Amino acid sequence: MSDEVEAGHVRVRLDLSYDGSEFSGWAKQAGGRRTVQGEIEDALRTVTRSRETYELTVAGRTDAGVHARGQVAHVDLPREVWAEHHPKLLKRLAGRLPRDVRVWALREAPSGFNARFSAVWRRYAYRVTDNPGGVDPLLRSHVLWHDWPLDVAAMNEAARGLLGEHDFAAYCKKREGATTIRTLQELSLVRDDDGIITATVRADAFCHNMVRSLIGALLFVGDGHRPADWPGKVLAAGVRDSAVHVVRPHGLTLEEVGYPADELLAARSKEARNKRSLPSAGCC
Repeated sequence: MSDEVEAGHVRVRLDLSYDGSEFSGWAKQAGGRRTVQGEIEDALRTVTRSRETYELTVAGRTDAGVHARGQVAHVDLPREVWAEHHPKLLKRLAGRLPRDVRVWALREAPSGFNARFSAVWRRYAYRVTDNPGGVDPLLRSHVLWHDWPLDVAAMNEAARGLLGEHDFAAYCKKREGATTIRTLQELSLVRDDDGIITATVRADAFCHNMVRSLIGALLFVGDGHRPADWPGKVLAAGVRDSAVHVVRPHGLTLEEVGYPADELLAARSKEARNKRSLPSAGCC
């Protein structure tokens, strides 16, 4: 699969954010469900006065209820459409889009850029509080309430055993033909002065439900229901464990997507398309 842009078109990078509370996820769906992709594509078609819908490619498809602060997408536009509209396109989109989704930047992407395949990491945050009084009403759509006291040190101890390249099948919803091998680069938790615990989760990519399942396992450690080595044992077993709960989506936010230097974009995109496997144990 090539990342060459069709002749007469220009690839445009979009940086955007959204409150996922009222969306059925990122990706367009049948049945008229409201999605982030659908809203942006509709707005883009309207403000460029186009008959055609220009399809977006996104760095990471978020599920229903999940938020994004640093999402990245790209779209290929006819060069004449881009030339005519780009000076005022950002402001026009702001006037057309609903208030729970914003596009913050639009620019011609460098050669080889693909919002999904060129990314080298995605960083999510999951926010939870164990305040016995519950969640601040102003934060209720972005913070999970856990009604047991949480030991952050124990959760961080458990998190360290999950770092690195592994088959995360035990923490992912399996999809036909898709690998569950990922490199978990960071998993750490910090409690702030307001008592909100923020888990930072960064990996080269994520499989379906991976972040929310990891957090579910760590919460069981934090509240004392499981020992610190339990999440690592679940990972090593390689199968879904009914004790690992997929926590609710509203505490999750895609914070940032990382890309390599421009000259490495095409190579990274090609590498990311290769199906991964773990090194085999033992010798020949």
